[in-house]
Amino acid sequence: MKTDVLFYEIFKEIPNIFFELIGQPNINSNAYEFTAPELKQTSLRLDGVFSTRQEFFNQPLYFVETQFYKDEEFYDRLFTGIFLYFSQYKPLNSDWYAVVIYDRRSNEATLPPRYRALVEPHLRRFYLNETEEATEESLGLKIVRLVVASQQRTGELAKQLVSRAREELADSLIQQKVIEFIETIVVYKFPNMSREEIEAMLNISLLRETRVYQEAAEEGELRAKVKLVPKLLQKGLSIQEIADVLELDIEEVRRVAREQ
Repeated sequence: MKTDVLFYEIFKEIPNIFFELIGQPNINSNAYEFTAPELKQTSLRLDGVFSTRQEFFNQPLYFVETQFYKDEEFYDRLFTGIFLYFSQYKPLNSDWYAVVIYDRRSNEATLPPRYRALVEPHLRRFYLNETEEATEESLGLKIVRLVVASQQRTGELAKQLVSRAREELADSLIQQKVIEFIETIVVYKFPNMSREEIEAMLNISLLRETRVYQEAAEEGELRAKVKLVPKLLQKGLSIQEIADVLELDIEEVRRVAREQ
């Protein structure tokens, strides 16, 4: 799994982490939706965009790119993609920022002079290996650091984060997602280790057997099924057929259908 995919999943599921990273922890993340829009008639796809929900159009857009290798054409693609997005999606927002997350400064390409006018008002760059590690740093920022931690530090840091997630996150579903993110990052960094070895490293195997974890997994599965109901209704399936296909209670399907 590429690092841009890791960050996409992290920011999509727990958007507060992004706003903490850019130094704006008080922004209302519920005002935003994180997507990876495809730009029509081109081979370009933006890593991710925090676009505002309709009623929050007075807030800025955030275009997010992660760059962990040097690419001299990066800024050309970035700004081309942003202006194509404006042309195709025509957002109402009057302000925007391009946020580029580098693992280290040495992987940043030279910024072409033609883009200098965009730097001060719109470009924000973050170098993960240069950000100061505070003792009281949030769990979210610690997870971001895990992506760029050395292999020697990864195991112990990941174990600490799993323990911290269990202590700090009261919502069992959020706790499950965070622990799975941590595990996914470790899998990415240790591709030759089996899932069982990684679970043992992080002391996760016993956690999976707990009632709270299993209930959270069941809740997440239920939510995923419920999200499919409107799509299946649009395809012409009856309420009974949807209940049978998704193995849902028919009253739950009726409730979702009424809300459409």
